Amino acid sequence: MEALRRQPFLRLLLPLVAGIVWGDAFPHPCPWGYFCGAAALWLLGMYLCHRRGWPVLYGGGACVGWLLIGFQLAAWQGAAVVRDYPPSEVVCRVRIAESPEEKERSRLCPARVRGVYAGDTFRAESRPPLFLLYFPKDSAAARLRRGDELLLSARLSLPRNQGNPDEFDYGRYLRRQGVSGTAYVPAGHWQVVGHDSTRTLRQMALDYRAQVVALYRRLGFRGDELTVLSALTVGDQDKLGEDIVETYSVSGASHVLSLSGLHIGFLYVLLLFLLRPVWRRWRWTHLPLMFAVVLFLWAFAFFTGLASPVVRSVTMFSLLALASLQSEKLLTLHSLFATAFLMLLVRPMWLFEVSFQLSFLSLAAILCLQPLLYRAWQPRNRLCRYVWGLMTVSVAAQVGTAPLVLLYFGRFSTHFLLSNLWVVPLASLILYVAVLLLLLTPLPAVQVGVARALDRLVWLQNEGLRWVERLPYASLDDIWVDAWDVVLFYLFLGLSYAVFRRPTPRRLRWMLLSLCVMVSYHGLAMLRSLPDRGLAFYHVSRVPAVHCLSGGRASWLVGADTLPDVERMARSLAPHWRRLRLDSPRPVADGYADAALSVRHGLLHYGGCRVCILHDGRWAGKRSDILLPVDYLYVCRGYRGTLGDLDRLFDVRCVVFDASFTGYYRRRMEEECLRRGIPVHALDREGALWVPLP
Repeated sequence: MEALRRQPFLRLLLPLVAGIVWGDAFPHPCPWGYFCGAAALWLLGMYLCHRRGWPVLYGGGACVGWLLIGFQLAAWQGAAVVRDYPPSEVVCRVRIAESPEEKERSRLCPARVRGVYAGDTFRAESRPPLFLLYFPKDSAAARLRRGDELLLSARLSLPRNQGNPDEFDYGRYLRRQGVSGTAYVPAGHWQVVGHDSTRTLRQMALDYRAQVVALYRRLGFRGDELTVLSALTVGDQDKLGEDIVETYSVSGASHVLSLSGLHIGFLYVLLLFLLRPVWRRWRWTHLPLMFAVVLFLWAFAFFTGLASPVVRSVTMFSLLALASLQSEKLLTLHSLFATAFLMLLVRPMWLFEVSFQLSFLSLAAILCLQPLLYRAWQPRNRLCRYVWGLMTVSVAAQVGTAPLVLLYFGRFSTHFLLSNLWVVPLASLILYVAVLLLLLTPLPAVQVGVARALDRLVWLQNEGLRWVERLPYASLDDIWVDAWDVVLFYLFLGLSYAVFRRPTPRRLRWMLLSLCVMVSYHGLAMLRSLPDRGLAFYHVSRVPAVHCLSGGRASWLVGADTLPDVERMARSLAPHWRRLRLDSPRPVADGYADAALSVRHGLLHYGGCRVCILHDGRWAGKRSDILLPVDYLYVCRGYRGTLGDLDRLFDVRCVVFDASFTGYYRRRMEEECLRRGIPVHALDREGALWVPLP
């Protein structure tokens, strides 16, 4: 309560955040007419409470009002993305909004749907929605460029998930990004009908970013040095290799590769350092100096392609710069809360961005915890004070962000102190030298020399982190926490901070109580998540497999024809397996047999349950005098028969259709199952299937 009294914007920020979470979960906004009427009544009530001196009603009314405002803003933005298109194919006119991106098996084109044809009439969209269009990788699609206008026939569908347990909510993520849906456009179902050469500000920024990356290539940057430098300075992460990403992740330096608050903070601190003499000498220069700082930061954001994390970070530091005009301190908790409040009023969906959460929590932790840690030891040596200050900043930021890192990534880097002592000074130096490199473009001879020095700095940073990665116990992986674990941890952290600030018996009791609640909840959650013995069918693209769980940490993956791709399946199911505390599943091929599990000719026996994995015509024309009972017929891509072809072999009790099994043969088998009364489970429609076993 004391913190709420000292931080007025915190009293506004908390109900606003709660309202945004509510509006995101239930995107059904109130009509604007009713909302404006309610807002007018609310303002009148707040005025009367203030005049009559009713502080409790005034404070409660303010919380309720900002809660409803947050709900309305989030629900309105969520509902604005949704488009109601028919489930069948439609003919529409689109414009490619951004440069196409090469995917593993397709070509991705973000496009604005300008309108849909209904017969001979064209229904134009007043606010063209953004769709992600996937084209096959052929020579025609390779010629598509930003600005091309297409006439195409496709089925426009809302963003949806695959229906696997504990998976990343990709559909909601796209909606929060303003993406209305996705569509696959087959070859021959589209044609170019025009080209719009106009560019938005962001498209111009992306072009300049591409020019910066091309400049790096001309100056001789190659390999990991090029990709890391591009990610660190202009936010281009498309070419980062899996090995270098894993190195930075294990060593605890992933934040360096994501251009966000850390890098903007480096530039902000450098600018303030350079302008400090003028700032201290002439007070009238404060406003123009801060204006110059803000202008430089936005110019830097422009050269990074106006990426969303960079825009958020620059907005945050711009507001902090303006707030510093009213305070002697350049950064305070009050200005931080005010910045977050104003940013969420403009873009409520920023609340759900991981970079937004990590940036603000790390800054809040540094402002609160770092002074306490720094005062614990006061070294006399100047170098020791610098190192100790850097260590305390790193520890404070790590404590503030560790719960979210565990929630989103399930990994804790044990050597984060060593990594940050190495990477933070080097990353800041690399960023400063890169800015100097760009400023030296009119002097190519000098620029080449600076480029060589910059290349060695990036190489030195990478090699240092590779050494940290190879240290024993560099990271603790497969850690599972849920959202309530994170909430309880931050409650405990806040109460602990209050105790260290001013210890009292009451505060100490509340801190110990929160610790007991946090530990008890996590223990109960772990007990509830113990795996049961059973079979699982997942919806994972191009990985048809049956997951056999033993009830312990061991499990097996039985593939359709070859060894299943465990790595690809783990991309979708890692959070689920982490919650169950499973070891990496053991891939099993046809012909495997042990005391618990056997697979022969596509017939899986496990725990008294029989599964027939059907992916080819091996059973065509076969018959048996005694029908073999099959609990689950798992039909995958490659089967070209009917259910009647198996009548003389199997007694099928349930049919499971893999997502890879589509088209005419699937429709025919579904109709057969419907006529015979055989239950059907389609993984692409209904999601994963769990079968408990005794």
